Amino acid sequence: MIKFKFSIKILVSLFCVLPFISCKKLEKKPAKEKPNIIYIMTDDHAAGATGMYGGRLANLNPTPNLDKLGGEGMIFDNCFVTNSICTPSRASIMTGQYSQTNGVLDLWNELDAKKQYLPQEMKKLGYETAMIGKWHLHIEPTAFDYYNVLPGQGTYFDPIFRVQGEGEWPNNTVQYKGHSSDVITDQVLDWFENKKGTENPFFLMYHFKAPHDMFKFNPKYADYLENEFIPEPESLYNQPFWGSEATRGKNDSLINIIGSSISKRHLNRNYVDVYKTSDRPTEKEATSAAYQEYLKRYLRCVKGVDDNLGRFFDYLKKNGLWENTIIVYTSDQGMMLGEHDFEDKRWMYEESIRMPFIVRYPEMIKKGSKTDLIVNNTDFAPTLIELAGGKKPDYMQGESMTEILKGNTPEDWRTSTYYRYWMQMVHHDIPAHFGLRSKDHKLIFFYGRYHNLEKEGTLSMYWNDEANSNKVGITPAAWEFYDLKNDPGELVNQYNNPDYKEIIEKMKTELQEKRQELNEEDHDYPHLKEIIDKHWND
Repeated sequence: MIKFKFSIKILVSLFCVLPFISCKKLEKKPAKEKPNIIYIMTDDHAAGATGMYGGRLANLNPTPNLDKLGGEGMIFDNCFVTNSICTPSRASIMTGQYSQTNGVLDLWNELDAKKQYLPQEMKKLGYETAMIGKWHLHIEPTAFDYYNVLPGQGTYFDPIFRVQGEGEWPNNTVQYKGHSSDVITDQVLDWFENKKGTENPFFLMYHFKAPHDMFKFNPKYADYLENEFIPEPESLYNQPFWGSEATRGKNDSLINIIGSSISKRHLNRNYVDVYKTSDRPTEKEATSAAYQEYLKRYLRCVKGVDDNLGRFFDYLKKNGLWENTIIVYTSDQGMMLGEHDFEDKRWMYEESIRMPFIVRYPEMIKKGSKTDLIVNNTDFAPTLIELAGGKKPDYMQGESMTEILKGNTPEDWRTSTYYRYWMQMVHHDIPAHFGLRSKDHKLIFFYGRYHNLEKEGTLSMYWNDEANSNKVGITPAAWEFYDLKNDPGELVNQYNNPDYKEIIEKMKTELQEKRQELNEEDHDYPHLKEIIDKHWND
């Protein structure tokens, strides 16, 4: 009897408490809000043309807004492009794949619409997507919810855009007045004000044309650096031990043919001719004057980008979009700024392949952090997808950097990065080559042939070797090896130095393995495979 009464009391108590328990169980915690993601990219902005990366140009203070952004997030010291030219780099960013896999080897290849993977994956994760600015992948960016893009390279002043909703591609054009850096930012702000119509998180790709050549800056920057002397690289004038037969020719026989220059060295394109400085008393003074003009125009374009980013960041802060938005800044590749007497990019040398890369995300990234782990542009898409709450698709070859952003070193992270430039002797007369860049060393193989045999015969190329006079566009095959720790300017090719034999052989083995792993073995290009095999052990 007592036991029964006790049970009744317990049951009564339970009935009183259960509603509260079940209510607590049914209470839904508010779902964690997904971050917005803004991916900002310039064109040809060398890491060395910032304050945050140091170097000879840092004291000129060209990027105060970017430097501040970097100080609030993580700066990647060793971020590299896998193919330093506009269209292939953008294809790798969009696909998370190397060039031979995504099929975009050069400036003329189109990225198949089915391979606009990054916006496709972001949309699956519930993101509204937009692409504004320089696209340069030829076909319509249909994977985005909205686009407003430059046709091809676009123009610096009064640019024409192809705009979604203004007709059928490619005739859906609208022209805007002003400088492209200002106009692109205006269009981004317009999208925020008028185009974004859902409550979903957004993924915005915000791409500048600047500072791509010919460096037409906004006139309001004409006085910027006008009275400054821009520090000049040592290798602009003197580098007797740099290069190989592939980049200089036997006994320097190709020195006037390979690699567009600052000085009068290159016959087809050099900045002494472009900027008309040859009237100076000496050749060195003419070269210096051309370099000063080149860098000032370039840095004025950089300054225009940085000021626009300051304007954009202010907008985000005023509109409550600063704290829950991941901001990524990078460039599609680096840029040769007089090093080795070169202009443009394409080369596997440091200034061409190093990309500025910074990420700000206070919720995840410790303020003022840096990493020297090696990353490349195939990693961008997997990282953005994971930050959006997804997982890297199996078809992507890059890796997510999310753990790095958290301050960790992922297990088995790469210790080197693969690079390949395909466009043999096109535009700026640079030989086709590939190689491996580790933390302290760089191994490059110049194979000197075009991948498209039909196109190879049409390439413009001066050649003074009678034995090869019928092989237009072919340049010598050769290796180069640089000790980056002791020779960061890559002034001495150590390939034939016996002291480096062991590390070179080790890197060659790793290079073979990497080419096999990344689908870079040229099965579709037997003429390339033949010359690579022939000279592998030279």
